[in-house]
Amino acid sequence: MHGIEEVIVGRQGSAGLIRLNRPQALNSLTLPMIRAIASALSDFAADPSIASAIVSGEGERAFCAGGDIRLLHESGKRGSAEAETFWREEFRLNHAIANYPKPYVALMDGITMGGGVGLSCHGSHRVVTERTRLAMPETGIGYFPDVGATWLLPRAPGESGTWMGLSGHAIHAADAIHSRLADHCVASSDLPALIETICALPIATSADDVHRVISGMAFPAGESRLAANRDMIDRALAYDAVEDIQEALGQEAGDFAAETSQMISTRSPTSLKLTLKLLRAGRKSASLAECLNRELGACLGILYNPDFFEGVRAAVIDKDRNPKWSPASLAEVDIVAIDRFFVPPRPPLFEE
Repeated sequence: MHGIEEVIVGRQGSAGLIRLNRPQALNSLTLPMIRAIASALSDFAADPSIASAIVSGEGERAFCAGGDIRLLHESGKRGSAEAETFWREEFRLNHAIANYPKPYVALMDGITMGGGVGLSCHGSHRVVTERTRLAMPETGIGYFPDVGATWLLPRAPGESGTWMGLSGHAIHAADAIHSRLADHCVASSDLPALIETICALPIATSADDVHRVISGMAFPAGESRLAANRDMIDRALAYDAVEDIQEALGQEAGDFAAETSQMISTRSPTSLKLTLKLLRAGRKSASLAECLNRELGACLGILYNPDFFEGVRAAVIDKDRNPKWSPASLAEVDIVAIDRFFVPPRPPLFEE
């Protein structure tokens, strides 16, 4: 094996292996990690002796808990270009994964959030386990679901993606499969055997061959809570204004609706309105690239949004879990302030 400390790159049999190696930080992504992953995937794609790529996280707690929020926070405070560079390279990596020419197997064992979703859910073969906790929790830090989530979430059944994006609530394996963010559930204890089996496949391996191997080791993920509450979710979260969604949730019976409403009420009002508008725009978009470019523009706007700095302070720096949002209510969020997030980035993320 060779590679930089935070990403271990190697090969076994016919597979190229990428292992995120920051277990103490829940394998959160740094810019050098993004560059190492992108380089490895490019090398694997060009190597005729490699049939597939397998991406996993070291340690038992997480596949990848997201991007390096502290770096983005510090870059924004300083007014440096680091945050923009990080987002540009991360989003290009997300796009490369979605268009990868060989089977791309993501082992989403443990916490899979934010940037971890971008590393996995755009792939061709997405494996969850009984330990998977998947979320796009960004509204809780004054941010919004990025890494192409505004393409993925609107393509989940009904309004389940809207529920994920606004609430930021973590979901388990069955919900991930229901939401079309994962394909198979395999026991975490079986992952080493799964890797061995894929690595032993011949060089002429196809996506169908990899699918058969994974499905042969998969087991039913159980009941999806999102599927069980699908009718309520589709009714209450169909609106294009967060205030209307909250009002609709308040009229629904049952603990799930009350829990959803309560969770949304703790999130940044600005982030909620921005997220909903991005999700609705993503639903009408023709491509992932279009969504990623729009997200990059919103990212650059986030660096001027006080809620992002306050959210990261409360969650990561002081860890008091008590952010003071500004403005503090949905009614106070100026629609013009939301429109500022929709300025296209220059240069665009992809060649036009």
